[in-house]
Amino acid sequence: MDKKKVKDYMTYDVVSVDLAGTAKDVIDRIQKTNHDGFPVVSGSRVVGYISARDLLFVQPSTPVEQVMSANLIVADPEMDINDAARVIFRSGIQKLPVVDEKNNLLGIISNSDVIRSQIEHVSPEKVFNFITTLKKLYNVDPTLDRGIVPVKDLLPTQSKIYEDELEGRVYEIKKGLAEPIIVVKRPGRTILVDGHHRAMAAKKLGITALDAYIITIREDIELGLERTALAMNLKTLDDVQVLDYARHPLVAITHRLVKRD
Repeated sequence: MDKKKVKDYMTYDVVSVDLAGTAKDVIDRIQKTNHDGFPVVSGSRVVGYISARDLLFVQPSTPVEQVMSANLIVADPEMDINDAARVIFRSGIQKLPVVDEKNNLLGIISNSDVIRSQIEHVSPEKVFNFITTLKKLYNVDPTLDRGIVPVKDLLPTQSKIYEDELEGRVYEIKKGLAEPIIVVKRPGRTILVDGHHRAMAAKKLGITALDAYIITIREDIELGLERTALAMNLKTLDDVQVLDYARHPLVAITHRLVKRD
């Protein structure tokens, strides 16, 4: 299943302010657009970010360069939308400029964009898309059911999960809010397709079975997902590594100190 990217949800028509401008220029832009903050650009390069609160007690003639924030967190258009969501909600930042490898401004992703992506994420559409993929790849006719699967029988296909998201799934399970996981059952195997954080949360809580969308294949064939699991030495959920948020590779990617010329 294709993962949704920042580029699928970001706003491409971005309102920005120029590095050579003043606080008055930003105030005028706020009044005109009703936006509360803007990327600061020099040409097309993002060099900072300025918000309405940066203008408190600032003279209108103050250069933008003196009041903007130059220590940026930015996003890449190919970034998984869930990773962008993690940074936005963990950092408290409402908007992330989206840039290319040279810090040229491509768009902006906001917390409302992330919320929209998560609402769409719960749609069962991806279950049917995955079934369609199985049909095309293996010439099989899977069936779909809703049922309970034992946690201990799950073959993981993802080698790493993140502690902060695991905490969220633990909370959801405790509150009865967790979505079903998605599994493929074939003779002798129950393959976890989607829901690794939920499965690991259940394991952590001592829960032995989970609600699932069960895609059943009658044919005894090895799926590509199984070969992926084998290549990563995954046999049970015990083999899945839990990474602390501080070790999340996105932190190293997005915490860029943008250097001004």
